Amino acid sequence: MKKENFFTLIFAAIGGMLFALGMCMCLLPEWDAFTPGVVLTAIGGVVLIATFIARRIALGKPALKINPKTVGKIAFGVFGALVLGVGMCMVMVFDLMIPGIIIGLVGLVLLLCLIPMCVGLK
Repeated sequence: MKKENFFTLIFAAIGGMLFALGMCMCLLPEWDAFTPGVVLTAIGGVVLIATFIARRIALGKPALKINPKTVGKIAFGVFGALVLGVGMCMVMVFDLMIPGIIIGLVGLVLLLCLIPMCVGLK
């Protein structure tokens, strides 16, 4: 295993665990830790973004490469993830089971539409 792959694995795992733990702290009322959960989620997100940028630099690529074609795909992916998240929140937080599942499935379909958008159909 190359050194950059190992460091990416370690830091992505740490960032993912911080992010996931922070989200659990925010969403589980039994823990009563909403504010520390928001802080931990933000720290996990920063670690994940820094890992992504460091990985790109280690591979000799520019840190961020944004062109007009990718902006639309990124916006579509963010929208799909937000729709999926709204559906999950409706189910877990607001006890709206059926509408939450329907909205979550719509979000999943939107995210699945990203595959042919990004990779293309052959």
